[in-house]
Amino acid sequence: MRGWWQDLTDLVLPAECGGCGMPRTVLCEECRAALSGAVPSRVRPEPEPPGLPVVHAAARYADEVRAVLLAHKERGALALAAPLGTALAGAVRTGLRATSGATPGVTAAGGGGPVLLVPVPSSRAAVRARGHDPARRIALAAAGELRRTGTAARVLAVLRQRRAVADQAGLNSRQRLENLAGALAVAPGGGRLLRGGSVVLVDDLMTTGASLTEAARAVRAATAHAWARTRREGGTAEEGPISCRGTTPVVYGATAWEVMGERMNGSRHEGTGRRHAVPGFAGAGRADDSICAAVVAAMPDSFEINRN
Repeated sequence: MRGWWQDLTDLVLPAECGGCGMPRTVLCEECRAALSGAVPSRVRPEPEPPGLPVVHAAARYADEVRAVLLAHKERGALALAAPLGTALAGAVRTGLRATSGATPGVTAAGGGGPVLLVPVPSSRAAVRARGHDPARRIALAAAGELRRTGTAARVLAVLRQRRAVADQAGLNSRQRLENLAGALAVAPGGGRLLRGGSVVLVDDLMTTGASLTEAARAVRAATAHAWARTRREGGTAEEGPISCRGTTPVVYGATAWEVMGERMNGSRHEGTGRRHAVPGFAGAGRADDSICAAVVAAMPDSFEINRN
């Protein structure tokens, strides 16, 4: 009800810019440029969680961009979903080009079906409090923008929270990973749907990468299970999960991941941490991963890392 009422009032009452407060405009030209004016970049939090897919962001989470995201998420400025969706669509296009080598145009990247945008879900309590699910609303706007510009795209809101999680505020990177571990699952039947195109996880904001890491784990597990079931029922390997690169499907199993030790403690030296078995994925976070991710914004220092 709150979401419906907010939609109506946004149409009737004078608006102000969600970024700077300029009256009688949803988003002024300067704030729109801050949101979508730059070329989306690959972002990597530090420390980078094992299992995090390749992520591209449209803008830095600061100043006007931060104000716009908060206005949409926390203050119910639902008209901002359209420009936020445009920014997210740009990050999706850049991510697909980077991971598949394809240029999104009249067909989906990779030629293996439409682009499937999978939003990271908010908790039920957060949705009730806000009156809407921000990531899902922005994903729907992004899918519309992608279709408008010739890329087949649709939203698959198949991720569900299967247990309660603590408030992430105040938690460090490791604590956030532990808090979210195993918290998401793909709805029954969702694994088969995810095999129908190029899967892109989407969210409004990436801070430590814990939410996208958990979402990726859940999606990998579901697509691997669906592919294995298809094989048992007499299907073929070509019916397996579609990747951003359009590569041969991969069955993900328990794989050692050599990052936990020093990197999770903030060290940037590679290959020196202890090896830990991480179930549900193989080769996660590499360019040949089965999924990629896109967000509207990421923390500024996650952009700085890419310059080194």
